[in-house]
Amino acid sequence: MNTRKFFFLLFAAIMPITMTAQDNNNGVRAKVKKLFTLDDLIPGGSSFWQSSYPQRRQTALWGDKCIELDVDECRLVDKEDPRGSGSRLFPKDQINQALSEVDMKVNHLYYAEFPYPDQTLVLLKSNTRQALVDWTAGKVVWSQDLGGETQASSWNKQSRRLAYVKGHNLYVTDESNRNRQLTDDGSKDLVYGQSVHRDEFGIDGGLFWSKDGSRLAFYKMDQSMVSPFPQVNLNLDYVAAEKSDDNPYGTRCALPAPDRYPMAGETSHKVYVGVYDVATQKTIYLNAGDPTDRYFTNIAWSPDSKTIYVIELDRSQKHGKLDAYDAVSGQLLGTLFTEDNDKYFEPLNPIEFLPWDASRFVYQTRRDGYNHIYLYRLKGTKAELDRQLTSGQFEVISVLGFNSKQKTVVFTSNEADPIGCALYAVDMKGNRRAMGDCEGWHNVKLSDDGTTAVDVWAMPEGEVACRQDIVSTADGVRTTISDAQDPWDRFKVPEIKLGTIKAADGKTDVYYRLILPTDFDPQKKCPAVVYVYGGPHAHNIDATRHYGARGWDIWMAQNGYVMFCLDNRGSEHRGLEFEQATFRHLGVEEMKDQIRGVDFLKSLPYVDADRIGVHGWSFGGFMTTNLMTTYPEVFKVGVAGGPVIDWKYYEVMYGERYMETPQKNPDGYRDCSLLPKAKNLKGRLLIIYGGNDPICVPQHTLSFIRACIDANTYPDLFTYPGDEHNMMGTDRVHLHRKITQYFDDFLK
Repeated sequence: MNTRKFFFLLFAAIMPITMTAQDNNNGVRAKVKKLFTLDDLIPGGSSFWQSSYPQRRQTALWGDKCIELDVDECRLVDKEDPRGSGSRLFPKDQINQALSEVDMKVNHLYYAEFPYPDQTLVLLKSNTRQALVDWTAGKVVWSQDLGGETQASSWNKQSRRLAYVKGHNLYVTDESNRNRQLTDDGSKDLVYGQSVHRDEFGIDGGLFWSKDGSRLAFYKMDQSMVSPFPQVNLNLDYVAAEKSDDNPYGTRCALPAPDRYPMAGETSHKVYVGVYDVATQKTIYLNAGDPTDRYFTNIAWSPDSKTIYVIELDRSQKHGKLDAYDAVSGQLLGTLFTEDNDKYFEPLNPIEFLPWDASRFVYQTRRDGYNHIYLYRLKGTKAELDRQLTSGQFEVISVLGFNSKQKTVVFTSNEADPIGCALYAVDMKGNRRAMGDCEGWHNVKLSDDGTTAVDVWAMPEGEVACRQDIVSTADGVRTTISDAQDPWDRFKVPEIKLGTIKAADGKTDVYYRLILPTDFDPQKKCPAVVYVYGGPHAHNIDATRHYGARGWDIWMAQNGYVMFCLDNRGSEHRGLEFEQATFRHLGVEEMKDQIRGVDFLKSLPYVDADRIGVHGWSFGGFMTTNLMTTYPEVFKVGVAGGPVIDWKYYEVMYGERYMETPQKNPDGYRDCSLLPKAKNLKGRLLIIYGGNDPICVPQHTLSFIRACIDANTYPDLFTYPGDEHNMMGTDRVHLHRKITQYFDDFLK
């Protein structure tokens, strides 16, 4: 499901947590591990960062050098003494003194960037400006207005040009700070330079500079023909204003705030790809023909900035092609190759040209059943396959870049462990090698030249809670620069177990995570809660710290619950057959696997089979409601958040990929709808949703409540007014208190 990404800021000052002490049997004073509070465990909680976030060093790469970023200074990490404090590059006071020339100031240096490996320049940003400071000369060498509050932006470091979107219109500021408005008809219905196709197909933005910054490709989306969903702005800010008899908002009345929302089988938006030429100051659009019922994805530039490559799909998402367009005329140069799948073809990554050979590029596809890297050579307006660089029953998770000196592709994959992610390199002949320890889950940042990586990784158990290594991608040699203590070491953490069972097909291994109650007593019967997601593009269990256990899971275990989670068929990183098992009938095979997990759970002597609950959000909300109404004798209590109730109410791109259209698959849509199942509800079910959810629109929840009223069944309902698909900040803590309270009231 298309969920929004969350970015958490690391606060500078971390205060130690005090622990009490008591005598052990030998009279020695020993630390007593404390119990968690919900604020310790949930993002938005007052003590979350101190209690749940490993306090590692913040780093950036300056060419092949690693820089430590801190509040008051930036330091060069010493390769001879990597765990030491390093040598200071510059203090914040010196930087702010230089920035005062352009009326700028920074409060910390955590977001400093070093865009030029051969120059002593640091890039710093405020809310309104960005500047390059030469820290050796102590002066600003260049600065630029950021355009104020923008909807999207993209900066090209080679040309120092900035593209940004404001009021849905597109602007470009050049290196001399001259600003040019490219469009003037932008609106909520005609959107420029922003993500399109509802963030599917790997799309996370709408501005694409050529490498040299001479041309800008951008999306233009016309959604005026799409039916609006009638969201409402409740004007909640008026409540505070009214207390002082001051009303800057103009009205106390709720106002319409419609979203253009294309539902499965209905009219969708149209997308165009524009190209702005900086030299001529002209804009053209790719001559791709009628964009009706087509998707334009994975935009890439040729190294010489003359050609644009776009992966195009038809609306069925079964047929795709890689097309090349002339960036000056917009004319189609040719189709390099096509790719089809009888269920769905889902390109998630643009092609990437080899830095040392402009005639060859790598392309990621799952055509052999797993996501792998393929090497192609341009042959005029066609592309010829050189070879498949990676192969096997594992998934390439991400291509990080290239080591030009070694002529290798640097990537991560789960080759060593289906629930892991490790660092590898492969040469142009397909010789693959791991770079260091393949255990755990590795998050890697690669230098521009691909010679150096910073790898932040963790293991589920043992000594590595959060280790930070500098890696030479030439030989895989690692230098550890920090080992963060597991912040949960100060707490009484419940026992967490990993295992596999067979899926409902009787042959496929699926992973589960089991968390036992704190101070577990095997003689005591405990209530159990199944946490479920179950949909594509997500997983719950991996080889990171504590097997990816969520803070709320730990909280519930501390309160006496057995917590169980299973990644059923349909979830990510297990290959195409594993994912496509759910095609055209979302929820069916997934529930079969979840019930296999529940059967295992009920076989445990300490689980009370009469007190089993289930909770999930988004696709997990769909699964929760589905399980409660399909197996009403199994689940006593459920909490469904932001659920899909009927797939014909969900959006075109995601819904039609996995279900086809309601016109083509009426039986699948009928069988997967939860509205007819409302009559089956027996246990206690709480549905929670954001009042302005733009992803699983409130029509889902409200239609189910109506169906329950008509069927004389009685779910409970709770909403977060003004929130969207996910609750953030203190609302997120409130949400988890509410969920916990419901299980305590009716399951414990």
